[in-house]
Amino acid sequence: MWKKENIPNLLTVGRIVMIPIFILVTALTQSLFWHIIAALIFALASFTDYLDGYLARKWQVVTNFGKFADPLADKMLVMSAFIMLVGLKLAPAWVIAIIICRELAVTGLRLLLVENGGTVLAAAMPGKIKTVTQMLAIILLFCHLSLLGNIFLYIALVFTIYSGYDYFKGASYLFKDTFQ
Repeated sequence: MWKKENIPNLLTVGRIVMIPIFILVTALTQSLFWHIIAALIFALASFTDYLDGYLARKWQVVTNFGKFADPLADKMLVMSAFIMLVGLKLAPAWVIAIIICRELAVTGLRLLLVENGGTVLAAAMPGKIKTVTQMLAIILLFCHLSLLGNIFLYIALVFTIYSGYDYFKGASYLFKDTFQ
């Protein structure tokens, strides 16, 4: 039997395992049926993101594996979905490029913060809104609900840019001597 301390990490591993399955299902065909199956897989994987965080907080279980793998799994899942949407011509490449660049920049910033004093950059409300709107946009776009999906995609874009700015503003002290 699994110890409850390991369940959040098992959910994270499950999310990582779902990514190639999601990609394969998405790549199978242009059929709406398979895209809806992909949306369901993505939704289930997204739910594991919420659930592993909830359980880890509730049980006060923090592991080095979780600190590393959970945000990595989230980025891999969302980036894979966005790239597949561009390939299927269901999302504009320029929007996805901005979103992916922001995700990579904030990930780099998190590494710098840890390296320079161990600060952990917690998700603020704009970042949480970004995540939810990205996930809703992905699900809706895979279900071919283009109008609603694009509305959420552009809301996600705004919160992606704003939350990225907010994170960098809060960590600007790291770059104070960069251009002097």
